[in-house]
Amino acid sequence: MNHSFTEVFIVNVKMLKYITLSIGFLAQLLFSSRMIIQWISAEKNKKVTSDLIFWQVSLVASFFLFIYGYLRHDFSIMLGQVITYYIYIRNIQLHNAWMKYHIVFRYFVYFFPILAISLALWNGTINTNKLFSRENIPLWLLIWGSLGQVLFTMRFIYQWIYSERIKKSELPLGFWILSLTGSLMIFIYSIIRKDPVLFAGHCMGIIVYTRNIIIVRKSNYAE
Repeated sequence: MNHSFTEVFIVNVKMLKYITLSIGFLAQLLFSSRMIIQWISAEKNKKVTSDLIFWQVSLVASFFLFIYGYLRHDFSIMLGQVITYYIYIRNIQLHNAWMKYHIVFRYFVYFFPILAISLALWNGTINTNKLFSRENIPLWLLIWGSLGQVLFTMRFIYQWIYSERIKKSELPLGFWILSLTGSLMIFIYSIIRKDPVLFAGHCMGIIVYTRNIIIVRKSNYAE
């Protein structure tokens, strides 16, 4: 009986691991897709543009990566997603597209992170001590990963403030510089942490961010 229970437990743990990785890779695939779409648009227009599809795909990807970070108990991932999640929504609003979605969908998407965290804390499924625990992660690496994620998050705060000032959704040069810096830090974090999801996501990102910096500089110089 005990032997059978142990086998079932091991199978369930493995299944949860595979589901978690699948969700993470799906999120990173979506994040990479948005960057490729944006990159193609930038190359075609010879300037960096902030298209609606970029923010729509970003929101869906953030939804899944938030779930991945939750299942993996990785604070640095969750920290960035909770903040940028709402910035994606705001940029969709700046494109005058948010109110076109069904009201039920809007409310579900808007309150999902808040409800998920609240319910998890209420049910005790999230151990806040475990989120900040460095049992499996050295303190310096946790700080490095968190700083990288903070920089990666700051790019969207910077973009949000910039867009609010001009009342238009834009992706300025500072956004791409912060993107590249934060991505390089998270890329190093993923190698040391042996996290294939973060590694795969930031490989493409580093290339796209570098190229966009070049395009923006050329565009600004031409103007």
